[in-house]
Amino acid sequence: MPLVLHYHPLSSFCHKVLIALYELELPFEPRLLNLGDAAAVDAYRKLWPTAKMPLLEDDGRVVPETSIIIEHLARRVGGTQRLLPLDDAQPSLDVRLWDRLFDHYVMHPMQAIVADRIRGEADRDPLAVSQAREKLVMAYGMIEQRLTDGRTWIAGEAFTMADCAAAPSLFYAETLVHFPADRPKLKAYYDRLLERPSVARTLEEATPFFQYYPYREALPVRFRNA
Repeated sequence: MPLVLHYHPLSSFCHKVLIALYELELPFEPRLLNLGDAAAVDAYRKLWPTAKMPLLEDDGRVVPETSIIIEHLARRVGGTQRLLPLDDAQPSLDVRLWDRLFDHYVMHPMQAIVADRIRGEADRDPLAVSQAREKLVMAYGMIEQRLTDGRTWIAGEAFTMADCAAAPSLFYAETLVHFPADRPKLKAYYDRLLERPSVARTLEEATPFFQYYPYREALPVRFRNA
């Protein structure tokens, strides 16, 4: 049976898994979740109670959470060891560390800022948004320092799960807090990510939906003119 991915084309976490699927060249059936359809969301919740996306189905097995999904896919592929060096403990821990750092210190604060814009004026939280922006600035500095040794990707010379997390988190974060001029290695890394075929494909497929992104005016021009 084919892999089934439940997803939404605007979701940064869904982009993370899509990039991994394209990197591993695994065929799958994409199932877009219509968040405006209460019945569809209720049915989805029966698959996974948190109703968070994405969600992978593999021959009847439900696999949640992006990092777990990608490790599941890497193990499914087997001996190639792509995205996660499963048989080498220290490099594997390094990939997992940077995967978590991107999720917690780029993806999450980025989502907090976007979520605040969607709220009604009375429910907005300027302090939380300010703190999220500060966290992004901190993360940018941490990434810049990591790249000082000239590495191509965040965990070395191989594209890994950590880069799958980096691409969508930085893509959206840059629309909220632009990369400072004193972070040239971060900017160069970001440019390399956008040029990666798996990332470019994911963003191209999402482009028709970017009109619904709350900060669409800050997107790169080529993603605003679908």
